[in-house]
Amino acid sequence: MEAQTELQNYLEQGRQALAQGNGREAAIAYAHGAQLETDNPQVHLGLAEANLALGNYGVVQMACRRVQELQPEGGAEGWAAQALLELLDRRYDRALQSVDKAIESDPGIGYLHALRSYLLRASGQDYDANLARARATRLSYGGRFENCFPPLENQKPTAQPTSSYPGANSPTENQVNNGENASRQRMAAPSWSQPNPMRHQMVRTRFTLSQYPTLVTITLIVINILIYIWMKLDNAVFIYGAQVNPLITNNGEYWRLFTAMFLHDPNSIYHIALNMLSLYFVGRGVEIIYGKWRYLVIYLVSGLLGSVAFLLLDPNGIAVGASGAIFGVFGAIGMFYLINRRALGAAGTGVIGQWLFWLVLNLVFGFTPGSGIAVWAHIGGLVGGMILAYILMPRSRRGRIFF
Repeated sequence: MEAQTELQNYLEQGRQALAQGNGREAAIAYAHGAQLETDNPQVHLGLAEANLALGNYGVVQMACRRVQELQPEGGAEGWAAQALLELLDRRYDRALQSVDKAIESDPGIGYLHALRSYLLRASGQDYDANLARARATRLSYGGRFENCFPPLENQKPTAQPTSSYPGANSPTENQVNNGENASRQRMAAPSWSQPNPMRHQMVRTRFTLSQYPTLVTITLIVINILIYIWMKLDNAVFIYGAQVNPLITNNGEYWRLFTAMFLHDPNSIYHIALNMLSLYFVGRGVEIIYGKWRYLVIYLVSGLLGSVAFLLLDPNGIAVGASGAIFGVFGAIGMFYLINRRALGAAGTGVIGQWLFWLVLNLVFGFTPGSGIAVWAHIGGLVGGMILAYILMPRSRRGRIFF
């Protein structure tokens, strides 16, 4: 019993180390576990996962084959090992099928969802990859699994010659360090036959942007704050940028439909503070779920639709603020919850309930006499955001809103 407890401790240490992107510590933990129980498939799979992070692909292959020997009829470990072997061969579609079977056997393992996210991204399915990544983070209590998989811009990983499989005899510190050094020497050759500087630059740009998952949200907040400061210094910014509906309809000043969503009441710090705080908390999630460009489209187009709705339903009104765009973002995350309610399970009902609560609260407050809120801009942005979110989702996820 004591040995089993110690083994479980090492397995948990290995999982936590991988979730934090530390392949070296994971390899050491799993190696200690191998000393306690040499025929445990979880131990050998852990060694495969850790050595994949270290770039020691020869060990990954041997560890995965050992898992399959111990679990010939499949199971979570067997299918996960098969997925890793197919990943090394860059057979991403087949690896996805294998990892799906592993998740079906044991859906509570964060690493499997992180592996699925990697394979989906390798197949160009970024939206589903973001969903899988979010689930991996949730299951691992915040783990990001950084550096656990080969860079996608590289060629097929080359199995490195290894004299013996360290699962049978626990590796020394030097062996683990050598594996870590090998990870720094991953293949730099491009996966296409002829050099293409433009494509290299695109890969580097996409990689850089991926390191800042909330870049668009922070940028929008900074832009709004800078314009607010500018407006405080020069009142003409407010005069020429506010949505004054009579000037739009009578003088054709249609630019106000766009500029107004970047302006806020210069006499109230609470207006911009509340809007930017809302954007920070809601926008980050939508940006991660939908991706940067879809998120930016949702934000800008929802803001325009909110302005148009306010123009049509309150022809003599005057308004400024990012509320229409923010309500569009709020609508987008609500649409995500509705469509993915089954996938979210019991938690889905809870988050939808919370979303509806805040929606009703905001609308009631907006319709309250004397509130001074351009409620039609809010409603226009909300409806626009929900429609845009539905349109921008992959086709495979449309049509599932009613179930």
